[in-house]
Amino acid sequence: MSSSTVDTVIIGAGQSGLAVSALLSAQGREHLVVDRGGAGIRWRAERWDSLRLLTPNWLTRLPGWSYDGPDPDGYMTAREVAERLERYAASFVAPIVTGEVEAALPSPRGGYDVHIDGATLRARSLVVATGAHARQRMPGALRTGTLDVLSSREYRSPRSLPPGGILIVGASATGVQLADELLRDGRRVIVAVGAHTRVPRTYQGMDVFWWLERLGLLSRTIHERGADRARHEPSLQLVGAASMAVDLPALQRRGARLVGRMLRLDGDVAYFDGGLPARTAEAHSTMTRLLDAVDSHVAGDALVRDLIGLRGQRDQRGWIRPARFIAEPGPERLQLSHHGVTSVLLATGLRPDYDWLRVPVVDADGYIVQSRGATPAPGLHVVGQPFQHRRDSTYIDGARWNARDVVASLTGQEATAIPPRHRAASRS
Repeated sequence: MSSSTVDTVIIGAGQSGLAVSALLSAQGREHLVVDRGGAGIRWRAERWDSLRLLTPNWLTRLPGWSYDGPDPDGYMTAREVAERLERYAASFVAPIVTGEVEAALPSPRGGYDVHIDGATLRARSLVVATGAHARQRMPGALRTGTLDVLSSREYRSPRSLPPGGILIVGASATGVQLADELLRDGRRVIVAVGAHTRVPRTYQGMDVFWWLERLGLLSRTIHERGADRARHEPSLQLVGAASMAVDLPALQRRGARLVGRMLRLDGDVAYFDGGLPARTAEAHSTMTRLLDAVDSHVAGDALVRDLIGLRGQRDQRGWIRPARFIAEPGPERLQLSHHGVTSVLLATGLRPDYDWLRVPVVDADGYIVQSRGATPAPGLHVVGQPFQHRRDSTYIDGARWNARDVVASLTGQEATAIPPRHRAASRS
């Protein structure tokens, strides 16, 4: 790739970058999408083998496309997501260039210089679409000694870990899913529990995401939620399977030991706080408020009552509220070798990695300062940050809203909404 100039360079060919590309293509706007491995590579290369989407397939919509497969109520595997993103990119001939972005910085001639595998692209505008899940968050001080410590990004299957028990640090979506998989593999599992959000997979006969969308909670904005609370909101304790519960009481019933948030690891001794009862009580209260809102909505909407009534004739699962659960206080310290633990699996959440971005727009927490994708730097935009504007910003479905905001800012006009060519099958 020789030195050249292009109107807009999008860095990242995941769902967010491709959504921006689709809208720019629809308007005939010149642009390139740069990614080290092509469309959807992170779904293919940086997810564990058994991962499925938390969101049902019908909630997979991008500009000009929505799920058109045979199982709208199912949950795609990571590989299936990668394959669909590749087909999506091909459907509008996304101008993808493969290469490693070494640096992006302001150009002396205006715009930005993007250094890619020894070559330089000059972009009048730059869109950062590398996602929010590039670097592991570290839980306090770690002095690991003889224990194997593995990030959730490195984990692929139980074979990724040595024989023996596992301490899983984190109890949001990733932590509980990995705990479930390792329990099924016959491992001894200890879960260090930090902040988490407990919800049932289904309630009143419908997937919890159907209710979140119906109640307007997925479209709730960062201004309504509050920026700090929004940024640190934990993911849901769910797995992509309609018949399976992986919340803390379900894991405990199957033999997992629950402890408080891990403060530090010193050799093979782990130290925990005493907040386990308070966190599980708060998670129960939050879930209760959500389910109360669902019940109120059902009581006031005859069409919804008819819909879930028809659903209930076919599927009797997911109608009863999960039982109240408040965990007992856990120990303040454990010598892990005494409990057969040979490895520690970090499921403490991921954060963006912007070390290559040489523009002073990254805050102390590692996020790009932005408002609906526009940053303080002229011509520089971002898509796919947690709660970028709406709660669903990091879901595949939320990428279309982020992209519309950014393209409107790039073009100086309201972005054109592309009606989906494929409609998801009925959710009823």
